[in-house]
Amino acid sequence: MTRKINFGAIAVYYVIAVICRYIAVKTDLLSGIENGYAQILLRGVGPALGAFAAIKLFSLSNPLSLKGIYKTAALPFLVYWILPAFLIAGTDYFMTGKFPILLMFTVLVYGLLEEIGWRGFLQEQLKSLPTFTSTVIIAILWFLWHVNIEMNTQYMVFLGIIFFGTWGIGKIYKKTGSLLAVAGVHSLNNFFRNGIHDRELILIVVLLAVWIGFVIMYDRKKKPSLTQETV
Repeated sequence: MTRKINFGAIAVYYVIAVICRYIAVKTDLLSGIENGYAQILLRGVGPALGAFAAIKLFSLSNPLSLKGIYKTAALPFLVYWILPAFLIAGTDYFMTGKFPILLMFTVLVYGLLEEIGWRGFLQEQLKSLPTFTSTVIIAILWFLWHVNIEMNTQYMVFLGIIFFGTWGIGKIYKKTGSLLAVAGVHSLNNFFRNGIHDRELILIVVLLAVWIGFVIMYDRKKKPSLTQETV
């Protein structure tokens, strides 16, 4: 039986997410916060707050799982958080003498706050729709959520990136069900906000190759055991 979409819950989620984002980036209400890491997190907390509020208000059954299909959260934490954090911070240290590990984990937590909303809540709520339809809806809502939107070439490129990201991260979420995994993939873009050059491109390719290979390997490892259980 196809599960009905709870549009009321989605509306509550999105309104809270947008209000929090607007306050964080369009007003001076957070200007008194001197901690730069806290400012980063507050810019991304809206989707998580919206998801928790909608789930509570509408008594929804929603997994919001950190570990997903893995036996413990330690495995996706190691592969999708520890690996990129130390690889990128270590490369920075080799090139600049700085080891920004705290910044790396702040960016990862920021990604988790967003992914609790976009994948953990919204994709779950829309999973009865065809994949293309849900991808378009999530991509547009995610794009507009950023609020600093202008209809120019730069933002059209950004919309394309958002659409591709929605599709790709959505595939990872369907395979793993892990918020830690999708937060790591999400954060790959935020790690390199200052631009992508040869070094950054190599790191992106390496990490994507490792993650995709890990998903494929784990998926293949699971299938024989599932087959044996059904014999």
